[in-house]
Amino acid sequence: MPARPRLTAFGSSRIDPESNVYQDVFALSRAIANAGWDGMTGGHQGMMAAFSEGIHHGGGHVRGITLERFPTPPGNTLSEEQRAHNFFDRMGILIEEAQAWLVLPGGLGTLSELAMTWDLLAIRVLEPRPLLLYGDMWEPIIATLSDQLVLSADQAFDCIRICKTHDDVLTALAPYA
Repeated sequence: MPARPRLTAFGSSRIDPESNVYQDVFALSRAIANAGWDGMTGGHQGMMAAFSEGIHHGGGHVRGITLERFPTPPGNTLSEEQRAHNFFDRMGILIEEAQAWLVLPGGLGTLSELAMTWDLLAIRVLEPRPLLLYGDMWEPIIATLSDQLVLSADQAFDCIRICKTHDDVLTALAPYA
């Protein structure tokens, strides 16, 4: 049986489990698992936990790439955990070992994860794969970046896709499952 493709999710660790966005990401990731995908995250709270729980409840495998310097949160739904020595080792695994990436609502850490992944795609260090930005926060950010950035790759914005609905995400992933 062929391995299921792996989707890395980036997002804030500071989103409360009772929030609407947490519940939305849980439902989205459960649908992603039902569509044949496994997941990979940084293994902590917030969006990472919502994604992991949804993948788990959808029957998928969840791999957490956690940092040695931080304890693994109790009660997580990771199928397996891999401890990374530093941030850059962690990022390398989360980026290089995924067949697609889903960028969820987040802050500076999420923005850095997006920038690193996006740049590697744009300059063709990585083979083309879906880089999906989910949620309302991304469209104005990308519009501002489009107006202001000086880019080294001519079609850098072709590497990303803004997804506002679950169907947008599932449709973007379908050809890669």
